[in-house]
Amino acid sequence: MRIGCPTEIKAQEFRVGITPNAAREAVSHGHEVLIQSGAGLGAGFPDEDYAEAGASIVATADEIFERAEMVVKVKEPQAAERAMLREGQLLFTYLHLAPDPAQTDDLLKSGATCIAYETVTDARGGLPLLAPMSEVAGRLAPQMGAWTLQKANGGRGVLMGGIPGVTPASVVVIGGGVVGTHAARIAAGMGADVTVLDKSLPRLRQLDELFSRDMNTRYASGGNIAEAVAEADMVIGAVLIPGAAAPKLVTRDMLSTMKPGAVLVDVAIDQGGCFETSKATTHQDPIFEVDGILHYCVANMPGAVARSSTIGLGNATMPFMLALADKGWKQACRDDAHLAQGLNVHAGQITNAPVAEALGRDHVTLDTVLA
Repeated sequence: MRIGCPTEIKAQEFRVGITPNAAREAVSHGHEVLIQSGAGLGAGFPDEDYAEAGASIVATADEIFERAEMVVKVKEPQAAERAMLREGQLLFTYLHLAPDPAQTDDLLKSGATCIAYETVTDARGGLPLLAPMSEVAGRLAPQMGAWTLQKANGGRGVLMGGIPGVTPASVVVIGGGVVGTHAARIAAGMGADVTVLDKSLPRLRQLDELFSRDMNTRYASGGNIAEAVAEADMVIGAVLIPGAAAPKLVTRDMLSTMKPGAVLVDVAIDQGGCFETSKATTHQDPIFEVDGILHYCVANMPGAVARSSTIGLGNATMPFMLALADKGWKQACRDDAHLAQGLNVHAGQITNAPVAEALGRDHVTLDTVLA
């Protein structure tokens, strides 16, 4: 199979979909790999690294999309990229379609087969291709929130760990999954007073057993969320419903109860955000203010640490990329029900039920598509 990897064109996105190591593995499996010139520079991988791995370097994204049978990316295809997709072509990347009807419509019109990293599952019920970036985003969230809290950025001017005689920042993490666990761990490591809210009592017990000395846990009822948000210097939104839009757990009315200059960090912004007042921002212009509360809602947080993120993502996606290339997408999905869960769009139809429900669209079942 001919596999193509274009340069990411989303604002301030420095990751790349294929590492030189992944390219080498694909070539060793007998596949041809096309890399757009400069695609890896943001992550510290020059063209020479790809050439040494056996990949071919091409000049433009047009050539990648024209020649590749499978296009491997990081972020969802932008409008110009969606216009280059064609019927029968395979796209393997993050999509986050639930809050993005425009992208969904373009992918349906293209006739392409689109497999989304974020809905591929594993035997334990996890999301193996989302997990590495969730880990990165979770660890970044307190760091970015602490920067936003600085007075020069409009924040409350509160130091995360405090000092002797001065209380530390109060950090509330909504969601105790991969993002929330890593966010809470880093915030606690910075010396903050951390509270994690989640609706899963077994998960809260796990967190309590692992980190009882470092953080508090509370059940994520509406009332408890409202109380915790009112007391917080920083709230990190770490809620995920696979394939679906994130629920709005912090309303605009709640902002009036918060401390002026407090910070909301919405890690769920790729899925529409879990704060009612969230809107996607970029690394170039990451912060905005609503009712005296600062919002940090960068939609590609892991892009800030592009090398670490690219290597972590590449480690996770490579086995799936090779399976798709070795067997073809349909046989690979027949052989691996967890990979099949990643199929979101095929030949003008939505194939993922949560995505279809979030968008109010019809969908076709996986069994029908794979038959």
